[in-house]
Amino acid sequence: MTDNTWLNRWNDRYSSEEFAYGTEPNNYLKEQLEKLKPSSILFPAEGEGRNAVFAATKGWNVSAFDISSEGKAKALLLAENQNVIIDYQVGELQNLNFQKEHFDAIALIYAHFPADIKSSIHIMLNQYLRKGGFIIFEAFSKNHLEYVTKNEKVGGPKDIGSLFSIDEIKTDFPDYKILELEEKEIELNEGLFHNGTGSVIRFTGQKH
Repeated sequence: MTDNTWLNRWNDRYSSEEFAYGTEPNNYLKEQLEKLKPSSILFPAEGEGRNAVFAATKGWNVSAFDISSEGKAKALLLAENQNVIIDYQVGELQNLNFQKEHFDAIALIYAHFPADIKSSIHIMLNQYLRKGGFIIFEAFSKNHLEYVTKNEKVGGPKDIGSLFSIDEIKTDFPDYKILELEEKEIELNEGLFHNGTGSVIRFTGQKH
């Protein structure tokens, strides 16, 4: 069950005319997609759609979901502006109708879920990815708390439980060949809410 505080937070953030995280794709996602042949991809917690729409412009068959109806409205507007179509559902993963082993890639880009459900969502997502498919992941690391304390404009959760460690990724995605898994300091310049130096976990894995 979605916590209304959590839902209201995202609907509020996405309700303004300006795009919270901009309209350009995440750099790491862009870099990883360039290595893959376009096929079917799922974007969980996709917000205003910047990454999903980018993938669609590159020929991917794109599905996305988020709990925020405001996010979906902005994503569909962005898709229309770019002359692409994305399948965007609103709701929690367990209530959506994705088919098992349907996707060739799943992109988790700053998909920060509440601490008590984040691992279970990763495990649930795994069943929707085909064997040989790819996970592309970038999100803030547990060490990011130090960065956000110094500069709130860099964004990200302020509770350590919603942040990630390399060990957590290994635990949540055990049946993967690790192509890349690192904690890295990066410079972010994404819209209104990701600006400055932060610490992230980056992971690309291929399902065994």
